[in-house]
Parts: sequence; structure tokens; C-alpha cells
Amino acid sequence: MTASQVIFCDVGGVVLTNGWDTAARKQVVAEFQLDFEEFEERHQFVVHRFETGRLDLGGYLAQTVGSRDPDFPVSEFGEAMLSVSRPLDGGLELATELATLDMPVVTLNNESRALHNHRVVHFGLDDLFDAFFTSGYLGVKKPDDAIYRMALDVMAADPGRSVFIDDRRINLEAAAAHGMRTIHHTSPEETRAALASLGLAI
Repeated sequence: MTASQVIFCDVGGVVLTNGWDTAARKQVVAEFQLDFEEFEERHQFVVHRFETGRLDLGGYLAQTVGSRDPDFPVSEFGEAMLSVSRPLDGGLELATELATLDMPVVTLNNESRALHNHRVVHFGLDDLFDAFFTSGYLGVKKPDDAIYRMALDVMAADPGRSVFIDDRRINLEAAAAHGMRTIHHTSPEETRAALASLGLAI
């Protein structure tokens, strides 16, 4: 079987906001009038398991919020976690343009299952991407070597002909170590120009 040319694209930081990053956590924690330092300590203790599918949303909430016997339904905090996601300026438009390329366009992203599922449905990502390689389902996160090998193998992709788009250099360096061409996303305009330089005008 001939190896394929594939576009691998991050979601948070390229198409949408980083769904549960520090800024999002501070916003939601403030809305519920919790102590951020205490919440953050608990978050850091469980976040790897949460983002690699070893802990579901209920378990995450129980260990970060529920243990304090809050005076609000813990489920409301979970709903706020999901709803804080927003499209980045031009992000969905860029993804729509990528989808017009005559090759598979798939995600390669670090997200919990709950956040991933919400964002796919809420922002219509299943209409834009052909497959999702998400840490919450794969059990491993970027920049771990295994997630790149898994995505390349499943897609039967030729690393030298494929492209990985991400906003974090450490993730790009790991992809480049597999022979993938990489684009450091700083804006939709810069990414379009970088794609064009690789012969992939959109």
C-alpha cells in the first residue's frame, strides 16, 4: 500500500482556544468563587490522567471541586468548563479551507474525552476533519513519541509528505523527529503562507 499524504492539525491554539488552560481555569474558578491556588494544586495532580482517559469528567470534578463540599452542584462547574471554549479568530475558517485539500485532514490534539466530545459537536468539527487523534482516547499526549507513531501508522501516512500544524514548538520538534514537515501556527495568514510554500495552497 502506498503511504498517504496527510495533514495533522492541533485543535486548541490553532482552531479553538486551549479548552482548559490556565486562563480558562482562572475564569471558571473565579465564577464559582473558589480558591484558585487550592484548585490548581488539585488540578495538576490529576490533569495527566484526565487528559489521557484514565479519569472521566466526574472523577476529575470529584477530585478538584467536589472534595470541598461546595455550595453549588458540581455538575454546574463541569458545564462551565466545557462552555468556556471559543473559536480563535479565523480558526474555523482555516479548518474549513484545510478540508478542501485533496488529502485526509485529521486532528492530533491533547484533550480530555469530555472536552473533545463537546467541542466536536458544538463547533461542528466532525464536518471539518476526517479523523481525531485525541489524547483522551489514545492514552498518551503530545509530545510523547508514541502519539505520533500511532497517528502516522493508523493513517498509513508518509511522514516526509505529511504536515503537522501546531502552536507549540515542543510538539513540532517531536513531530519533526519522525520526519514530518511542520508548521508553527501563529496566525491563519502565516499558516496559509507556510502551506503554500509546501505546495499546499488553500
